[in-house]
Amino acid sequence: MPSSRIDLHAHSVASDGTDTPAEVVYAARAAGLDVLALTDHDTTRGWVAAEEAARHTGLGLVRGLEMSCQRGGRSVHLLGYLIDPTDETLLGEIEHARTSRQTRMHRMVDALAADGIPITMAQVSAHLGPDATLGRPHLADALVAARVVPDRATAFADLLHNESPYYVSHYAVDPARAVRLVRAAGGVPVLAHPFTVTRGRALPTDLIEELVDAGLAGIEVHHRDHDRDGVRRALHLALAHDLIVTGSSDYHGAGKPNRLGEHTTPPASLARIVERAGGVEYIAPAP
Repeated sequence: MPSSRIDLHAHSVASDGTDTPAEVVYAARAAGLDVLALTDHDTTRGWVAAEEAARHTGLGLVRGLEMSCQRGGRSVHLLGYLIDPTDETLLGEIEHARTSRQTRMHRMVDALAADGIPITMAQVSAHLGPDATLGRPHLADALVAARVVPDRATAFADLLHNESPYYVSHYAVDPARAVRLVRAAGGVPVLAHPFTVTRGRALPTDLIEELVDAGLAGIEVHHRDHDRDGVRRALHLALAHDLIVTGSSDYHGAGKPNRLGEHTTPPASLARIVERAGGVEYIAPAP
């Protein structure tokens, strides 16, 4: 596969990014990328616009999503590449998660308001793109706009982290079931940033090995949330279980400091993903 600069994890306004799907594609081209994966949280709603922009610019496009999973109170993120977006079972799960995010947001806003923090659902909704998956970043943006906090990072550090009294959980599928759902939808499941040092507890090895048994195909090794030890642990698991090694920016536009192409995926890894996929086609970059 001739492509050389490949970023397999990026978000748009269809979930919690700040760029439209087309803007993400154009930004990827401007950043010198050859291939990008659009992986919004629990939705494929940005795919059509991203595909149109990719074909216009000649950028290679891997259509995917990032499923929010949970096991025993521990958050797990699963990337699903080249899935069939019409698979009814998978659609049912991600729609369940989207609905749960909506109801939990009302409870978080109510809790903040009860403590005298001036925020409303209308203010949160003002930061939500059309058909976007509602998430804490939208609440963070509303808090920034209301001048409660200076930026998203402070909002999460002070008010919206998992141990905050304002935090409310939402429905999330079990990660082993998510792996099986992605495989059944013709997709390629890759575990996202399992050894993060910035967003909660790292995943235990026995859980990752359970996901391998369920059909996990790859592991995101190179990510800004992995320190040197996290990279080492991820590479060890990849070697032990023949997992596809990926790297990415986890780009969110202006919402996070992550920059497109700051970590990339080897072309051989992309080739393995494309070879295993049976959902939608990979849109190869223009010659």
